[in-house]
Amino acid sequence: MDKVICLEALTKFYGETRALHNVDLTVQAGEVFGYLGPNGSGKTTTIRTLFDLIRPTSGRVTVLGLDSRTDAREIRRRVDYLPGDIALYERMTGHELLSYLANLRGGVDWDYVMQLTERFQCDLKSRIRTLSRGNRQKVGLIQAFMNRPELIIMDEPTAGLDTLMQQEFYALIDEVKAEGRTIFISSHFIPEVERICDRVGILREGELVTVEHISVLKDRALHQLEFRFAQPVPQDVFLGLPGVHEVLIEDSSVKCTFAGSPDAIVKTAVAYEIVGLKSHEASLEDVFLAFYRRSDTDVA
Repeated sequence: MDKVICLEALTKFYGETRALHNVDLTVQAGEVFGYLGPNGSGKTTTIRTLFDLIRPTSGRVTVLGLDSRTDAREIRRRVDYLPGDIALYERMTGHELLSYLANLRGGVDWDYVMQLTERFQCDLKSRIRTLSRGNRQKVGLIQAFMNRPELIIMDEPTAGLDTLMQQEFYALIDEVKAEGRTIFISSHFIPEVERICDRVGILREGELVTVEHISVLKDRALHQLEFRFAQPVPQDVFLGLPGVHEVLIEDSSVKCTFAGSPDAIVKTAVAYEIVGLKSHEASLEDVFLAFYRRSDTDVA
């Protein structure tokens, strides 16, 4: 199966408030897909329609080739979910909770559960109400991975985790991907998305403004080269070169902001004596913010 998640003109209104509008999206088997957007952009609403926890106003949703409404039970059997505001049975211990969830599924490989427990250094003996935010998150992560589902959907998966546990989570994501399984992640932590995702979708006010590979998005973003020359260089040497958006000169330092290839800039610069060079590469966060600044400018 190539299409694990397929949204067709997905639209959702809460009364007169529009949460999603004509969202078309396909997530392929074996990829890690990042779903980006600020609070209120429609990320959680999208996820809830996948499980038939809420119904679309219009449009169609399929998961693993199954209709989200008529086949909701089968979808829930084959997909695991970690919500952003996870609520656990607080009187249970972690082990009791995982046992309960495993029994609902008809059993689980406890050797694998123990491996996950050890990797995340998770305390399964204490009652959940006594656990810190990070330790509760570890229990949530274990329940999301322990059944080895075909699709894992997670909302803010590393919230509350320390740096070491975040790295362990990233390693686990790499392993799941290598097995050909699919992961759909909604997150505010853009460096995390940049680290683990193949493609991203950027959502703004319920509309999907772009879906693209991270490398392609970053290539489209603005970059900066900063030269330090032995002698001052005239500004007009760089102005007008292909892709150059801005040139700033201070004494013998020149900053060129550009999109696309730096070839013309570099070939021009080497005609002068260069004593220093810095390259500032765009991050996914730069791209994300650029989409929102561009949209705000359009509205204004």
